[in-house]
Amino acid sequence: MSSPLADRLRPQEIDEVVGQHHLLDDGKALKNIINSGELPNLIFYGPSGVGKTTVAQIIAKNTDRKFCKLNGTNASTADIKNIVSQLDTFEAPNGILLYLDEIQYFNKKQQQSLLEYIENGSITLVASTTENPYFYVYSAILSRSTVFEFKSIDAEDIVPAVRRGFEFMEKDRGEKIDVEEGVFEQISKSCGGDVRKALNAVEICVISSMLVEGERKITLEMSAEVTQKSHMRYDKDGDEHYDAISAFQKSMRGSDADAALHYLARILEGGDLPSACRRLMVCACEDVGLAYPMIMPIVKSAVDIAMMVGLPEARIPLANAVVLVCNSPKSNSAYLAFDEALSDVRKGNFGSVPRNLQNNHFDGEDNDNKGQFYIYPHNYPNHWVEQQYLPDKLKNKKYYHFGDNKNEKAAKEYWDKIKNSGKK
Repeated sequence: MSSPLADRLRPQEIDEVVGQHHLLDDGKALKNIINSGELPNLIFYGPSGVGKTTVAQIIAKNTDRKFCKLNGTNASTADIKNIVSQLDTFEAPNGILLYLDEIQYFNKKQQQSLLEYIENGSITLVASTTENPYFYVYSAILSRSTVFEFKSIDAEDIVPAVRRGFEFMEKDRGEKIDVEEGVFEQISKSCGGDVRKALNAVEICVISSMLVEGERKITLEMSAEVTQKSHMRYDKDGDEHYDAISAFQKSMRGSDADAALHYLARILEGGDLPSACRRLMVCACEDVGLAYPMIMPIVKSAVDIAMMVGLPEARIPLANAVVLVCNSPKSNSAYLAFDEALSDVRKGNFGSVPRNLQNNHFDGEDNDNKGQFYIYPHNYPNHWVEQQYLPDKLKNKKYYHFGDNKNEKAAKEYWDKIKNSGKK
């Protein structure tokens, strides 16, 4: 059984690697390191299918080191010791480059076991991870390594790889492959920046096409069918998830409807309806808030509809709600006020509830000033009367400050007038 097309077409030289111009173009740091022959410990951070493993293999070849690969999902410390045992033998006369894929799945103890070999130079570590290494990689390994971020590859950079894929399949199979105009671009755009997925699509297109008189015709319709669901990156437990929902909320807060709808599409295409609904409701309360208070029940209603009908129809009420949030005036005055109040409570900066507000119905004989002394506001003009509500320790504290939007300005004007005229 032959290996996947992506493996058979894996670049053998650094100049054959597509994309990653910020790392591999002439004069860039990683390119200079590779050319120097002096190899530090490296951590490659980025999504799958963008060249991390390929670059590691090329580095091993260029530095004449034996390439040994382990995967953090199933490797053990025993596997590391077995690799180290090959040092100073005919198997690895010039040393070992250990490529540890998905290092984030190694626990702290397993990662610590690497330190001894890294520090004494027994092995050179090139680790890769799809998650932020500053969250998942043991700090002692981070401090001994240089981190390089690999990025999703632009569609235009993937086109040459797709073209080479069809050319290779044609030669390998001894069959003529006629590719309709636009197929290269269609596959390149729909693979989510992942070269491996693009080449898998090439292979599937060829395998699934009809052989007629020694020729296979690859049409746009066929390639669209193969790649009909965008290979967008979205892992509900990974960085892509948190990046997308963060960008979603920040775009709504920034009143950019186009960006907010884009990120909503990415979230829903990943099937994550609950996260979209949750962030939408939070944004309505936190970022629009008192500038347009009615947005809260409106957004809640849209979310209820979305959850009731489910995907794909849920996109309709959510899209309306997202645009409404983006186009609404913004105020975080209540949110800021509460956070300041909460900060005082957590710091212990509070006192007893004022006597007039307590739920007291009985005074002991030792109390010379009997009575609760609560003043009922509805017995006064405009349903307001001056009295102390905050504890003595905080009686002059101001948490809430009116926002500069139309609603809060009107509320401020109203209450300034009432309170100034109604003071005792």
